[in-house]
Amino acid sequence: MKKSSHPSNTKSSILCRYVIQGLVEKKGNDIVRIDLRKNKNPMADYLIVCTGESDRHARALAESVEETIFKKTGLAVNRKEGIKLSEWVLLDYFDVIVHIFLREKREFYGLEELWGDAEIEKVSP
Repeated sequence: MKKSSHPSNTKSSILCRYVIQGLVEKKGNDIVRIDLRKNKNPMADYLIVCTGESDRHARALAESVEETIFKKTGLAVNRKEGIKLSEWVLLDYFDVIVHIFLREKREFYGLEELWGDAEIEKVSP
């Protein structure tokens, strides 16, 4: 796991900060930021991955991110998936994609391992 070496003030990095703020406000666990900008043909600039303790907690985390982003930037989520079961919620903001997992789903899918060549930073509140 590489640590990010270049913080910036690009639109996507600012959006990341707001996503993380929304996750921290609702006590999201094990938050990581995966920087895909140096990868060839990335689907987004960043992935933010977080763990929720229950389906209700995962929904609250997603709602907090959406509210924080909208209040700070006026942006609405482009696409939202998985909110009904809330085992794996995906919020797509084009340049930043947020993944909120229940612990067992996060371990099963292992996104951090999938993107192991990217810069991955553990976020502490």
